Amino acid sequence: MAHEDDAQQAVPNTPGMRPDGDGVTRRRPLRERHVQETVEVAVPVRTAYNQWTQFKTFPRFSTLVHGVEQVRPTVTTWTIGYGPLRHRFAVEIVEQDPDAYLAWRALEQTPSHQGEVEFRPTESGGTAITVRMLLEPQGAARILTRSSRSARLTARLVRGELMNFKRFIEGLGQEGGAWRGIIRNGRVQHDHPEPPRSRVAQWPVG
Repeated sequence: MAHEDDAQQAVPNTPGMRPDGDGVTRRRPLRERHVQETVEVAVPVRTAYNQWTQFKTFPRFSTLVHGVEQVRPTVTTWTIGYGPLRHRFAVEIVEQDPDAYLAWRALEQTPSHQGEVEFRPTESGGTAITVRMLLEPQGAARILTRSSRSARLTARLVRGELMNFKRFIEGLGQEGGAWRGIIRNGRVQHDHPEPPRSRVAQWPVG
């Protein structure tokens, strides 16, 4: 596990920008980082990425996530909490590149947050997974979340969830499913015209 100082090397030279595999440079959702944590998992990038997109499985390994529901193709509703305390909020996937990158933002949450996760191959054939999160508190909460204690708590939670995912995917050895679509600016990219909409609930992002 790499902590904040160790993970600096993984950040591109141009803050706020990310060169894509097709040569196009796209804007990162995060102009600054609140926390950053990295973990290496002993499975290939494709396996790690595929399993990550299966959001409904997060409650199987997470100590925070209690449920995930699909709302729209790029929007999910998450229920998180400790003990009897629960908090429910919607999350929009704003950008997604198979085997490389996924960025999200919370909708109507106080404090709100943005996040991104990167997948990079390691020399050993595994995957380095880096999660960055930026809290965007409102009102009086701005003062509380500026404290170093709040940042350490958030980093500890992110680090713990990454370690939980590591144990989960290494225990499985292979992904339990995948969604390998591309998302740009909150919209799923289609290679062909969209077919007529079905009334059957879909789960395109996990």
